[in-house]
Amino acid sequence: MRQKELRLALVCYGGVSLAVYMHGVTKEIWHLARASRAHLDGEELDGVAAVYRAFLAQIENEHSLRLRVLPDILTGASAGGINAVFLAQALYSGCSLEPVTDLWLKNADVTELTSVEARPGWRFAKFWAQPFADWFLRRGGNAVDETVSPETRSEVRDKVSSLVRGRWFGPPFSGERFSEMLFEALQSMAHAQPGPVLLPPGHPVDLLVTATDFRGHAETLRLNSPSQVQETEHRMPISFKGKAQAESGHQLADSLELVLAARATASFPGAFPPVVLDEIDRIGAAEGHHWATRGQFLSRIMPVHVSEGTVDDVALIDGAVLVNAPFGAALEAMKGRTSQREVDRRFVYIEPRPDRAPVTRQNEDGETATDPLGWFGTIFGALSTIPREQPIRDDLERIEKQSRDAQRLRQIVMGLRPEIDRAVEKLFGLTFFLDSPTPKRLSSWRAKAQQAASERADYTFGAYAETKFSVILDRLAELTCKAAPNLVMADAARVSNSLRQEFVSGGMTRLCGESGGATPQAIGFFRSHDVGFRIRRLQLLARRLSRDWEIDPEIPDDALDIARSKIYHILSLYEGLDDVTHLGEGFVPIAEAAMENPNAVLDYFARKRMPPRIDSEAEDLLAQALSEMPRNLRRRMLLTYLGFPFYDVATLPLLQSERLDEYNPVKIDRISPDDARSIREGGTQDTLRGTEFYNFGAFFSRSYRENDYLWGRLHGAERMMDLIVSTLDTPMASDAVRAVKRSAFLAILDEEAKSKRCDNALIEQLRSEVIERLA
Repeated sequence: MRQKELRLALVCYGGVSLAVYMHGVTKEIWHLARASRAHLDGEELDGVAAVYRAFLAQIENEHSLRLRVLPDILTGASAGGINAVFLAQALYSGCSLEPVTDLWLKNADVTELTSVEARPGWRFAKFWAQPFADWFLRRGGNAVDETVSPETRSEVRDKVSSLVRGRWFGPPFSGERFSEMLFEALQSMAHAQPGPVLLPPGHPVDLLVTATDFRGHAETLRLNSPSQVQETEHRMPISFKGKAQAESGHQLADSLELVLAARATASFPGAFPPVVLDEIDRIGAAEGHHWATRGQFLSRIMPVHVSEGTVDDVALIDGAVLVNAPFGAALEAMKGRTSQREVDRRFVYIEPRPDRAPVTRQNEDGETATDPLGWFGTIFGALSTIPREQPIRDDLERIEKQSRDAQRLRQIVMGLRPEIDRAVEKLFGLTFFLDSPTPKRLSSWRAKAQQAASERADYTFGAYAETKFSVILDRLAELTCKAAPNLVMADAARVSNSLRQEFVSGGMTRLCGESGGATPQAIGFFRSHDVGFRIRRLQLLARRLSRDWEIDPEIPDDALDIARSKIYHILSLYEGLDDVTHLGEGFVPIAEAAMENPNAVLDYFARKRMPPRIDSEAEDLLAQALSEMPRNLRRRMLLTYLGFPFYDVATLPLLQSERLDEYNPVKIDRISPDDARSIREGGTQDTLRGTEFYNFGAFFSRSYRENDYLWGRLHGAERMMDLIVSTLDTPMASDAVRAVKRSAFLAILDEEAKSKRCDNALIEQLRSEVIERLA
């Protein structure tokens, strides 16, 4: 059975109250991940998850493809950041997203969020403000009439009037109440009975949300003249990394850290006060929650403020002010990820409001005219609409370029394979493959192959050696800076240059000898520090075990699976070394003095980063794995393992990276009302209500939230089906896809009718539309 992983990197836009719609979408992604896990484990599910599970089984039966869906990179800004936080926690811990639905439907209302001191104490409070409120809300062309549906205008006017009369020149919404709601939702998730972890054990999970440091912090920039300057940086990404555990119930991060991230990214300017650390500390104290990792967390996300002692003065506001669509963060998270089988990597972004048409009206002559910008519309456009609608062309072009590079590299490797295979066979002879690969033989064969590769490279070996040397130094410098954030540098370049100068001072002025190949000093350096070479070699072995690279019907799938698991077990030995935590606390003071004493840094790396026992253990495991493989598979593995120096000489100067990463092109998909028209054709304008009142509409009406939540689930289900179908090599019949979508839509509506969260009349109206349109 051919196996494939559909890996999703999710990018959640900001959208104010359209966050409710995005929650509905992310809930379907969660259900699909549940179904994928249950299908592989043979577990039964109910509701829409059962429909997804049956669909995956249908694909397996009809297309001989076992598909695993893995949402493993979650990024977001503003309200989208909140959804990214909750989804990441659910995927990592196995907890349910159901409690979060209650958060959005019940608590995401102005009456719940309004600060106590901002509420009018009696009906005549600030009576002098009432005339202004009446003029603002009832004058011709006012914001409510322009942006709110007639049946909801009265409710919106009452609530806006309350805000206007409640408090002037201060945020009307309570930041502390918002944080409490977020904490309550996370606690509700944690206290419910968890299901299984939705990602394979050891699979990386990345969560990143954007925040804006209002006062800013100093960042060093490198110039020609002067050599360094300091500028004020306001971007403050808040990221979390983890590896999925075998058992459920583990948390991606401390609850207060997740609360801070969600509260900060969604602190809409003017509506919420900026979040400060004291607010989060008070919640922890009130809940009796000990924030054990507080210092470590702050040192990681705001090292400059920690070093300068200004942590208590940090004020964070909405991340969408500067970065509304964090594609770059998702792309960065892909670095270093490997794959055990064929991977279909997708960047999926949720765009609730893709429509860009300006508001128009008919003038006296019957001609269509664009409405002039008013005072209120201009302010909200500057704060909300423009930052959230800025095109993502630059990000998409960057992803497209990386995909082209990955495809080109794959073609290069596949084109080199026949020639390198012949070179290895010539070097060792055809009878060589009949020998048993003992650890001692592997070591001897490997040394012989590396020498042959350096000699055959001729004058190009110098460029390869220099590239490898630079890549290693840059990685050592990055690890040094991570261990010592107090160094506060623009990047790791100064540390890398300092390490390089240390080698030059020690006499290593050349990497290549006169007769070709590396000098003894360079060989010693590479043996001590080149973790990347070992990792790339094992990654290439894993790639040759994938069906999408090389189809050989004579090698059974179970043999490939067993071989992959063994290769990845060996790979884990080296990946553990390439993490700053492996270096221990003793490295911190040495790293902090890297510029003054780079030799101590290099000596520590040589002693601690890659102990000789790791190579011995890896070769023992590899020899054992090779001896257990069928002969044709063992031959392929030996040709790749011993031929890797030839591949590396050719590809590393192009890669200039320690790792091969996922080694797959990236495809981009969008989820929006305009892309899911099976039930209604009209897109955003015909389905969502939160778009009213400058995207704040759903905060003023529960009926709007219920509407947008349901449409989020329905659109999410439709687009998840579309993504699954797009992974198939041969198209699925449109009638079959239509039938599955119909089943999913009805299952969602059945779930919501049973939960009694949403208005039954709305559910039945949608049910009738589904039945009529998808009959």
